[in-house]
Amino acid sequence: MTPKQVLKAWLDAFNKADVETISGLYAEDAINHQVANEPVVGREAIRQMFSEGFASATMVCIPENIFEDGEWAILEWKDPQGLHGCGFFHVKDEKIIFQRGYWDKLSFHKLHNIPLR
Repeated sequence: MTPKQVLKAWLDAFNKADVETISGLYAEDAINHQVANEPVVGREAIRQMFSEGFASATMVCIPENIFEDGEWAILEWKDPQGLHGCGFFHVKDEKIIFQRGYWDKLSFHKLHNIPLR
């Protein structure tokens, strides 16, 4: 799969809240670093992050733009409630090895009545 195809599989799993499929797209030692959070290291920790996230809020990622450049796939997204963000996915051997994302954490927590830690 190309990086863009991996990203499309990620989007499909994310929008289904499919923890096992989405975490399976990451390399064993992958890093997911959302700008508002500390880096999450390792597939199992990423699986746990998605499990907790999907349990705490209904999340939908609507792609606005998808780009591919070499080993990178880039996603600009929105959600039905007006949040926007972007993600950068470094893909090698059909697995996400690094993900960096930007989004408005404060607005997300307010929308879903989730206390900030």
